[in-house]
Amino acid sequence: MNLNFFDQFASPCLLGIPLILLSILFPALTLPSPTTRWITNRLSTIQLWLIHLTTKQLMLPLNKKGHKWALLLTSLMMLLLTINLLGLLPYTFTPTTQLSMNMALAFPLWLATLLTGLRNQPTASLGHLLPEGTPALLIPALILIETTSLLIRPLALGVRLTANLTAGHLLIQLISTATITLLPILPTVSTLTTLILLALTILEIAVAMIQAYVFVLLLSLYLQENI
Repeated sequence: MNLNFFDQFASPCLLGIPLILLSILFPALTLPSPTTRWITNRLSTIQLWLIHLTTKQLMLPLNKKGHKWALLLTSLMMLLLTINLLGLLPYTFTPTTQLSMNMALAFPLWLATLLTGLRNQPTASLGHLLPEGTPALLIPALILIETTSLLIRPLALGVRLTANLTAGHLLIQLISTATITLLPILPTVSTLTTLILLALTILEIAVAMIQAYVFVLLLSLYLQENI
């Protein structure tokens, strides 16, 4: 059997029906459900405390007008966080390794922040394209460069998340394959690669959490420029 390391990134299908939507919605079951009680159990209390802490950190650079985005940004981060972490489990599929999904999240939200700025403060939003005190000869070039950097933001958001998660999954699969292959031949080397695999798994858990936070944090910074 030919081993293809990229098969893990193919969307699972059942009777020809893609199951990517199910894999996106399933992590929502791990979030605490609304309740009328103040305290339910320790797990729910920890989850609510983490959600509150995350929301507070995301809203720090924003003024009161930006606080309207708190529910959207926090929900997006919790969705990305649970998808990334559950994708590290064996025999699971990680939707955030698909560039199409990440772009579908990044582009509309980036466009919403841009349109918000153009509607509320068009002069200030367009002023970001030309720094103050620019020499007259450099004005056309700087406007072109700033416009390009502005339009490439959603692509950078999607590619960053996709590349980091894809690279981590490939490394884990490569090292785990090497560990199994070397076990009957070189047990000592196999033990060493197992330790490396454990360290890499811990690193990937951190990367999964950091990338979810960075994705939403950059969106909040883009929003800060436009409100």
